[in-house]
Amino acid sequence: MGVSTSSPEKGISVVTMDFPPVNALPVQGWYDVADAILAAGRAPGVRCVVLCAADGCRGFSAGVDIKEMQREAASGAGGRSTLLGANRGCYEAFSAVYRCEVPVIAAVGGFCLGGGVGLVGNADAIVASDDATFGLPELDRGALGAATHLSRLVPQHLMRALFYTSRTATAAELRAHGSVWQVVPRPRLRAAALELAREIARKDGYLLRLAKAALNGIDPVDVHRSYRFEQGFTFEANLSGVADRVRDTFAQEDK
Repeated sequence: MGVSTSSPEKGISVVTMDFPPVNALPVQGWYDVADAILAAGRAPGVRCVVLCAADGCRGFSAGVDIKEMQREAASGAGGRSTLLGANRGCYEAFSAVYRCEVPVIAAVGGFCLGGGVGLVGNADAIVASDDATFGLPELDRGALGAATHLSRLVPQHLMRALFYTSRTATAAELRAHGSVWQVVPRPRLRAAALELAREIARKDGYLLRLAKAALNGIDPVDVHRSYRFEQGFTFEANLSGVADRVRDTFAQEDK
């Protein structure tokens, strides 16, 4: 369990998230994802990184581990270390995908929710299974954030409707909007992601790094500043007490 890195082929690194059953990442997990992706991108022989979930997880990611926050609240300590850690960890992990020196492919199977959208929205390409769904249930979880990244996957008005309703969009819908490269049956997901990674990895490694820096430089959205702006409202929701009330309701419904 945790985050691991493998090298199935020359020039390709695969970073795997394994937090069963739903890949809800604890605080340290977000930092581990960030470290693994940045380390893979710095490796001289790597030309493409694939980010995926372990086979034993039901989906790509359910986002932040809400139960970790609940355990801290139930302890009576009154601290906010888990909340602060999750916010900082998410920022670092999302940023790492964007700042990785080489292209990052997100291989998405099953659900991709909350922080999962943050990771995928900053990826360079997305390969998804035909049962993949994407969404931000943040308003139902006492949180905000990652609209920055959802807006990189769907048009502005659809992003807003999805955010307000906590509904999800399918991989087929995202492909229609041009944000998903390929939709394949779930058993074919890893192979399809590696096929795309293999095609990218045939390019010159130095030129790929220049290309990644150039594309980030012309990006119309400053993903770092935009997401940090969103996080400020997440903190306001927590300081006001409304986030705790909503999280408590979610925890009761989840039992």
